[in-house]
Amino acid sequence: MLQRWDSAEHLHSQKDIALYFDAAVQEGGDDPAYMLHVLGIIARARGMMKLASDAGLTRGGPYKALAPDTRSGLQTVQGIAKALGFRLTLSRAA
Repeated sequence: MLQRWDSAEHLHSQKDIALYFDAAVQEGGDDPAYMLHVLGIIARARGMMKLASDAGLTRGGPYKALAPDTRSGLQTVQGIAKALGFRLTLSRAA
């Protein structure tokens, strides 16, 4: 029987999360939907309830903000990123 792979189950430490995030940025850092997906995986690994509290969101807020096909506001995504220990920055395209 095949089981669905869940990356969040393999992110046990901050080092694991940092390596996963760095690889994701290299892979598809220019794709906002992909990066929201990556933040969602990291959020599940760290705990959604703690994330909601740290980001000042309601209990369901992170689920809604990081759901596929979402139109989350920049402020919400920035708050989630900050609560996960990341800084959301913009840079000029080369």
